[in-house]
Amino acid sequence: MKLLVVIVNYNGFGLTADCLDAIAPLIDEVPDTHVGLCDNGSAPPTLAGDPSDAERLAAFIDQRGYGDWCSLTAITPNLGFTGGNNAIIRQHFPPKPSDERSESPDPPDYVLLLNNDTLVYPGAFKALVDFMDDPENIKKKIGCAGSRLEDRPVPRAEEPRDEASDQPGNPQVSAFRFFNLLNEFQGATKLGPLYRLFKSNAVGMDIPPHNAPADWVAGASMIIRREVIEQVGALDDGYYTYFDDIDYCHSAKKAGWSTWYVPASRVVHLVGQTTGVTHANTDDAAKQQKAAKPRADYWFQARHRYWLKHHGKLTAALADLALIAGTAICRLRAVFGGDDHGLPARFLRDCIKKSVFVVGFQTPHVVNPATGTPNPTTPNVVEIEEPSNAVA
Repeated sequence: MKLLVVIVNYNGFGLTADCLDAIAPLIDEVPDTHVGLCDNGSAPPTLAGDPSDAERLAAFIDQRGYGDWCSLTAITPNLGFTGGNNAIIRQHFPPKPSDERSESPDPPDYVLLLNNDTLVYPGAFKALVDFMDDPENIKKKIGCAGSRLEDRPVPRAEEPRDEASDQPGNPQVSAFRFFNLLNEFQGATKLGPLYRLFKSNAVGMDIPPHNAPADWVAGASMIIRREVIEQVGALDDGYYTYFDDIDYCHSAKKAGWSTWYVPASRVVHLVGQTTGVTHANTDDAAKQQKAAKPRADYWFQARHRYWLKHHGKLTAALADLALIAGTAICRLRAVFGGDDHGLPARFLRDCIKKSVFVVGFQTPHVVNPATGTPNPTTPNVVEIEEPSNAVA
């Protein structure tokens, strides 16, 4: 297999169906491409007889004739971004015993992590694979690469509203620098002058117009070389969602592999549709604060896991201090009429209560909010029934 595209669905049948429809006419651009789709613990069938997402997706794939290149695996419960992707990745890269290397009948040359809230443009897969196949890039040990992510383009007045436009949408920041103490403080303050002064250190990079190295790229469309997975492993099961992409690129760098950004691979990303994390589009700071939700516990746990795993206890403590101090400055500005930039509700209080000074310095395994326990490494695969009205 040349390319394995991994897509995870969680109660998002419509998004996933659109994603597959966008892939279908492009599937032969990279010969020997397969899509592995994981239904990640979506809601079961209802008592009224409404089918589950897994059943609807199975029927959709069958009715569209996508079964030659797309396979569906359903697991329960929802294991988050890492667990859902790993359920597919480990079908092709089984965990290896400590004393020997595991073998798969047909391990792919590349694995592409692709969000279900994406729509790929023609050439998106080919641009990534061609870049990774370049002999010079193999010599450079480029192990991961990310696409140019874009907003959905707004159709021109003369274009039908339901047709995709070839005009590029606004680019999203999808190439990044690793977190450090300065940009942790800088990002938390949300002070424009401070950002401009230390712009070269900001987490989000200026969007490169050409291929460029990055510390990490967004996991919404990230390709990984086979040798990286064989050396580093699948995604870290200690995460649930958040910090998984930066963690993987950081682990790859420690193993000697670099990460690049490839803008010729264009992908529309409907930000927030997968996780439901969006920023309220309100008129003033008070409305933003009212509309904002508290940041989930698993975000704080994932953040601590990343800092402790890759930087150690002292730096993790300093990072918490930087986040608390920066957030305090942001909140103080809001008190005196400034913009809090949609800060999550109770964020400053949560930053203090959930800092390493309170919860401790042990590297956490992120607790799955669906189960109240850390994720297992082996998911529970479920049988999928295919009712005749599943897509209706």
